[in-house]
Amino acid sequence: MQSEARPPGTHEEYTIAIVCAMSFELSAVRYMLDQEHPRLPTKDGDSNIYVLGELSGHNVVLACLPGQQGKGAAATVATNIARTFPGIKWRFLVGIAGGIPSNKHDIRLGDVVVSMPEGQFGGVVQYDLGKDTDAGFLLKGSLWPPPSLLRSAVEMMRSDHLVGDNKIEGFVTKMLQKGPRLAAYQRPSDESDVLFHEGYTHDADSASCASCDRSKVVRRRPRQPEGSVIHYGLITSGDSVLKSSSKRSDAVRRLGDVLCFEMEAAGIMSEFSCIVIRGISDYADSHKNDDWHYFAAAAAAACTKELLAYIDPATTPTMSTASTTSLDEASNPRRALIANHSFYGTGIQHSGSGSFSVGNNLNIK
Repeated sequence: MQSEARPPGTHEEYTIAIVCAMSFELSAVRYMLDQEHPRLPTKDGDSNIYVLGELSGHNVVLACLPGQQGKGAAATVATNIARTFPGIKWRFLVGIAGGIPSNKHDIRLGDVVVSMPEGQFGGVVQYDLGKDTDAGFLLKGSLWPPPSLLRSAVEMMRSDHLVGDNKIEGFVTKMLQKGPRLAAYQRPSDESDVLFHEGYTHDADSASCASCDRSKVVRRRPRQPEGSVIHYGLITSGDSVLKSSSKRSDAVRRLGDVLCFEMEAAGIMSEFSCIVIRGISDYADSHKNDDWHYFAAAAAAACTKELLAYIDPATTPTMSTASTTSLDEASNPRRALIANHSFYGTGIQHSGSGSFSVGNNLNIK
């Protein structure tokens, strides 16, 4: 009988960090693990509590925000991970988001969005960072793209899915077998996936959409085969939950081809480069509810597990901008230079002391 592999005994042996905003998102990833490891002590000043384990051959660290959503909490959690686990190579932000369906993107509840560069943006853009001008809203912020190896893994997975199915359904089914209380992560009926026309708002006094006008429902063709689809492109990140179809459309007009809204990515990506994987739990409008939260979290966790299988655990990342950062580097003046960037279009402008600008030409002084 073959014995299980020995769990890592040192912090340095853990190479993947996965951050979730809420406990049910963390649980979705936790119960996707192929093996859970014993805990290791944390460094002084690290307030995170971790779940350790193996996922698709990688030693992973799971962490959850401390009951507080948003960019600030996410940045703190990510920084603490770097303090306790200096061997981290790759970072993932995994959980749920509000989807942005369009004629171009048939996004539905239970689908998954993976952040990837699009146009002038690196994969995630802060939709509420900018200023109003006579010409309209001028966007001031963008964030670093995922590391190149992660992008390559995404493209290979994307290519495989042109001729084969993704593994979301299979991984979720296997997770559900680990305990009866995980039944909450089952896929809801597709009949509960209802998209209303822009401008039709939900009655705030009604707990459900049972009394909503069904003539205001967007008619969409049944998806064949049924199941979760993975989309690739821009994710928008902001400081508050979006519950307005008109504001959703306004953000699309300002940003272009965006696929979903979330709240934490900007916090982590201001400190570390990472990839964001989001299960779609609502349409970022007033009709949003919790019915799809658990399955959407499970779908994102399953997509993460599938993506990690494309990455060799022995791979060492190349040193690229914002791709790897240790605690010691955080106090380095060169690290501070990176942290003080603002992004304008396809160029970069340094907002700290000295001068640093990157456009079509590189200019550093």
